[in-house]
Amino acid sequence: MRVPTPVFFSPGSPHRIVELDVAPPAAGEVRVRMAASGVCHSCLYAMDGEHAAVPAPIVLGDEGAGVVESVGAGVTGLAAGDHVVISWAPGCGRCRICRQGAPALCGDQPPLGRMADGTSRFRHGDTEVWHYGPATNAPYTVVDARAAVPVDPAVPLDLAALIGCAVATGVGAVRTTARVRLGESMAVIGCGGVGVAALHAGAISGAYPIVAVDVVPAKFAALRAMGATHCVDATAPDALAQILDITGGGVDHAFVTSSAAAAFPMAVASLARRGTCVLIAGYPDGAALSIDPGHLLNGERRIVAAKYGSSNPPVDFPDLVDLYLAGRLDLAAMVSGRWRPDQVDEAYEALRAGVATRGLIVFD
Repeated sequence: MRVPTPVFFSPGSPHRIVELDVAPPAAGEVRVRMAASGVCHSCLYAMDGEHAAVPAPIVLGDEGAGVVESVGAGVTGLAAGDHVVISWAPGCGRCRICRQGAPALCGDQPPLGRMADGTSRFRHGDTEVWHYGPATNAPYTVVDARAAVPVDPAVPLDLAALIGCAVATGVGAVRTTARVRLGESMAVIGCGGVGVAALHAGAISGAYPIVAVDVVPAKFAALRAMGATHCVDATAPDALAQILDITGGGVDHAFVTSSAAAAFPMAVASLARRGTCVLIAGYPDGAALSIDPGHLLNGERRIVAAKYGSSNPPVDFPDLVDLYLAGRLDLAAMVSGRWRPDQVDEAYEALRAGVATRGLIVFD
């Protein structure tokens, strides 16, 4: 199969639409016709050269949904025509951490850019083209069958795409990692796609107050619509004081979804006694954070990490679809823009500018 596909060749250079050969799925794999791919910040790091291990040329995209086009030998539980949300963390399915339901922490993942057998399913002429995780920016992609989670076809596939990363991560951090309870306060530092999902999950959980902290005040109306009870301009000199005032001295939960230098210190400083800072944001290679241990010790404050929202995709993705179908999870309101595959660089520039909550690359 040969299809026009946006391929990334080198940091600082725009994508190129090339005729990409997509191989049939090997044993244990499926080929998926993508409906939509989310525009994710981790891909932006790759485009900016901040993840040195990313090979090139490569197809980016780690969030999406589509329809199974064909299945490889030995695949059970999936068939052509199934609607699926793509997970970037299928795990090996055998190790202790996978059996505990945390495939994102699996230590037996293929090298970045490759399938489990060490090769790629993409070629451009004589050149092998690599996969950025599930490579959801391709109109057709091949993934491990464990990465394709079947969902109810009643959910629109473009909206279901958000579940594959932003929603699973943001909602999971609130619901599973922090276990936010009714009446507990929370702040979300950085309100892109993951941050908006966290705000929305806080509202579903009955948190109060819910403080959205972002550098783009123009987004505040949309953030309130997604569950924020208060909004704070992160660039204001008294931003931290505002958070402390709104929450009566500090938040029970602070979620860090931005890698901006000021985000993590603000989150930790905003914690109430026995409060928890949940670190969600990805950082460029070599980044370092500092803390005042006395601030943690004297208030029994904690810092925890939430990779992929501590989610177990085969269980959590269908649950999130059910929340959408029940009218509890407003996926449509999270979408800030849609772009064609040939507009992929425009989509990432909107993300870089901070004006997007979650953009989608939508395929015909």
